Amino acid sequence: MPRVTPIEQYRNIGIVAHVNAGKTTTAERVLFYTGVSRRIGDVQNGTAIMDWMVQEQERGITITAAATTCFWRGTAQQFPEHRINLIDTPGHVDFTMEVERTLRVLDGAVVVVCGVAGVQPQTEAVWRQADKYAVPRIAFINKLDRVGADYLRVVEQIRSRLGIDTVAIQLPIGAEDGLQGVVDLIAMQAIYWPDRNHDEACDKRAIPTELQAQCQALREKIVEAAADANEVLTEKYLSDGELTIAEIKLGIRARTLRGDLAPVLGGSALKNKGVQALLDAVVEFLPSPTDRQAVIGKRSNGDDVLLDACDEAPFAALAFKVAADAAAGSLTFFRVYAGTLRTGMTVFNANKGRRECVAHLVQMHANERSEIHEVHAGDIAAAIGLIDVATGDTLCDEQSALTLVGMTFPEPVLAVSVEPKSTLDQDTLRAALQQLVREDPTLCVRNDWETGQTIVSGMGELHLDIIVDRLRREFAVDVHTGNPQVAYRETIQDTVEQEGKFVRRSGSRGQFGQVWLRIEPFMDDSGRHGFQFVNCVARGMPREFVVAVEQGVREQLWQGVAAGHPLVGVRVTLIDANYEDVDVNAVAFKIAASMAMQEGVLRAKPMLLEPIMNVSVDTPGDHVGDVVGDLLRRRGVILGMEDGVNGNVIKSRVPLAEMFGYATSLRSATRGRGIFTMAPSHYAPAPRSELARNAASQRLGRMGESRRALGQMR
Repeated sequence: MPRVTPIEQYRNIGIVAHVNAGKTTTAERVLFYTGVSRRIGDVQNGTAIMDWMVQEQERGITITAAATTCFWRGTAQQFPEHRINLIDTPGHVDFTMEVERTLRVLDGAVVVVCGVAGVQPQTEAVWRQADKYAVPRIAFINKLDRVGADYLRVVEQIRSRLGIDTVAIQLPIGAEDGLQGVVDLIAMQAIYWPDRNHDEACDKRAIPTELQAQCQALREKIVEAAADANEVLTEKYLSDGELTIAEIKLGIRARTLRGDLAPVLGGSALKNKGVQALLDAVVEFLPSPTDRQAVIGKRSNGDDVLLDACDEAPFAALAFKVAADAAAGSLTFFRVYAGTLRTGMTVFNANKGRRECVAHLVQMHANERSEIHEVHAGDIAAAIGLIDVATGDTLCDEQSALTLVGMTFPEPVLAVSVEPKSTLDQDTLRAALQQLVREDPTLCVRNDWETGQTIVSGMGELHLDIIVDRLRREFAVDVHTGNPQVAYRETIQDTVEQEGKFVRRSGSRGQFGQVWLRIEPFMDDSGRHGFQFVNCVARGMPREFVVAVEQGVREQLWQGVAAGHPLVGVRVTLIDANYEDVDVNAVAFKIAASMAMQEGVLRAKPMLLEPIMNVSVDTPGDHVGDVVGDLLRRRGVILGMEDGVNGNVIKSRVPLAEMFGYATSLRSATRGRGIFTMAPSHYAPAPRSELARNAASQRLGRMGESRRALGQMR
């Protein structure tokens, strides 16, 4: 069946912003004005359609990215019907993974910025994520009805702090609670919203006399920005001194698609002001799938291939999210880059090398599903029935197999121990955690081999709190949790060569494995603490023994050596092995490699790495000294200071281990007026005292577990 909407009229967009900037409120108005919803959901009352999780409704924040589809013809029906595939993303730093994988598959983004607070730390973070995937953006300055809102100040902040040329294509009429409308600076027309809420109509009038000079000056900047788009427009502007409305929009669109310009609009989503104009801008300035650069896939032989965004090409799609569904089991969200997929067809998972049958295709509306029978190039949909698909896997035609670039996610920084209250729930807990890890690539689960505890690592306290809450509500597993712990890492500073030998003789058949390993520091191409295993045995050691050695090395890296934390930043080279004994076997080589790692790492000057956080504190000016002093006492490094909502914003980097209880300390130091945000930065060497303390803590943990086990035996 042919597609209903031409691909040129597709807009795959996401709404991204700092937490509490008004993303979901804006998305709810989009659903209302496009006719998808007959009521406007409210975030604070827990009735938002896009915030469908119980945890989202209780906390009033977005936790998981929610997708929907709507259609828009323009405020005056001036466009052909455009299909907008919309994804509302979280703003909290703990869920930045949702933003990362969403931006990977989108063609454009609307960045919502608070008109009072301006550009905030997570605004900068999502902007950098969009830069990473070259996603064109427009900005919507929200909350212009609030006290302290300043539209032009925020426009300048976007330019200076985010490093992009901006052009304000609107100017507010009125300010704060006197906000009445905006001036369309391209058409030079005033747009007024009625006082009645939820009214779709708006009045277009002449620009107020007191604003005409300011509007004319701002429009000159718009024309100059549009003229820079190409030589034709530049010549026209230099010769005539003016461009038509169509030429201005053409120039602004061209520069927006190139990523060197961000058009800026304003309004108040909560008061239903400016959302229709925002939808017009989405259609006019953001790209369709055919406007983006051709997507590059890679064949198994390493050759690159360009994907044509057309329905007749071989099928190729990227799975960007996996989610549990109580009725359907597992939903796999994917973006189609080429070709057509129909229900019942078989796709090839190029990353796993296996075929998958697509039992059902569905179009998502938050957590609601509507069944469809086929998808085309440019579509974003979900599939039911895919068994072994993970985030970042490529689904394609087996005869034209290729892989698409996936996503990279930050490492977890906090960990808690999770234990079922009843031993009968052990298997249920294990299955639930497996499902959650499949959904969330930033979630890590491991078993502490010494204590027997299940350790769950995530991006922050809120992230882990949500995971535990989901275990209890969705999977009906009542669990005990330990106190949050910092997710340290271990590394080494020296290069050593170490022998590992395992011998066990019993009866006619024994076990024997002997290896020599070189263990040295290693950083990957991106400057991160990576891992590399190299086999340099020249005499043709059987592959099964090499695999066993690598497995033993990897398991010991995961368990750690000096303090029980995962070991990173290591290259391990197998330089020799004795495999001529009659009792050699794979298990013995695995144990020998593990023994060599334990002894070698201790000789290689082990060092503890701790997560460092970017901390931004907004405080009144008379409390700056107290805040800075407190950060320095927490081993923080002050990076700089700038103007903020409360007075001054102090930017710093502080070890995560020192940030527990900081919210209470900040409230006390600033009389409740200070606020802060925190995001992972990098791993850095921890003081040697931390290594000693962690090692001692590990020994005490082992002793405690031994005593508990002995008590149970008695």
